Amino acid sequence: MRTTGLDREILSILNLHDRVDVTREDVARRGWNEFSAKLASPRSRRVKIGVMGKYASLRDAYASIDKAIEHCGIHLNAAVELHWLDTSALDSAAKVAATLKDMDGIIVPGGFGQRGVEGKIRCVEHARTTKLPFLGICLGFQMAVIEYARNVLGLRDANSTEFDPATPHAFISELPDQKKLEGIVGGTMRLGGQDVQLDPESFASKLYGATTVRERFRHRYEVEPNYIDALQSAGLHFSGRHTKHPIMQVLELGASDHPCFIAAQFHPELTSRPLHPQPLFMGLVAAAIVRKHPDAAREPAIAHWLNTGSPVAAH
Repeated sequence: MRTTGLDREILSILNLHDRVDVTREDVARRGWNEFSAKLASPRSRRVKIGVMGKYASLRDAYASIDKAIEHCGIHLNAAVELHWLDTSALDSAAKVAATLKDMDGIIVPGGFGQRGVEGKIRCVEHARTTKLPFLGICLGFQMAVIEYARNVLGLRDANSTEFDPATPHAFISELPDQKKLEGIVGGTMRLGGQDVQLDPESFASKLYGATTVRERFRHRYEVEPNYIDALQSAGLHFSGRHTKHPIMQVLELGASDHPCFIAAQFHPELTSRPLHPQPLFMGLVAAAIVRKHPDAAREPAIAHWLNTGSPVAAH
């Protein structure tokens, strides 16, 4: 269209030439041309990432995750194979290890209901203890909290009140302010765009290149504030929080403990765009690439996203 002058002709017909910023248009065009070239180019390496959900047979349920990973693969020159794995049948550590033995990273996505939850918790444990790159999303964030409570704090009956209302250690529950919303449209759901305050020295802040970000939420349950100090004292860092209230929104392990162990209560896949891939996904894919291809760690485009423990400039 550009080379034939069709776009200019359309602007003339609509009398819109005065609405066009030529400089910005040129910059945008270069960005899309570079992206198109990368999209059409063969990828020099392959990695496998498991999506550990319970809607594996309904691919549309994870369409946004699929596209977010696609954006990252294009920018990081990697063909990313997504493996959709149902956690409902993962009833032992041995099954988890066998299922994940060929994976270079995993995503534990969101969802509702108890089916597949214990399998997700086992997958989180496997990722944490074997240093397999891990990204938890919404329910995946909550599963990471429960796994840590059970296997690091030693509270084997730790749970969420969503799955066990009578649990003596409710690490995940509806907070009082949420319960007051019962009966309002949306019920007790925390919905829509909200600001997240990031620890300036965290992996999350490094990935975003910022200390305040805005992301999209859709969930009901939160980390119980009474357990936050115990979890952090044991090494689980809550690096993203609500700007005003004691509501945890991002968790991670330090670089000395894990190359990429990070989870978010929000849905980062919803803000990924072709020219601006989502930072948490970029961190996961970069870590997966280095796990499979260690020499890639020296490449600037990969090193930018690795968990080195020091913040980097905004991208």
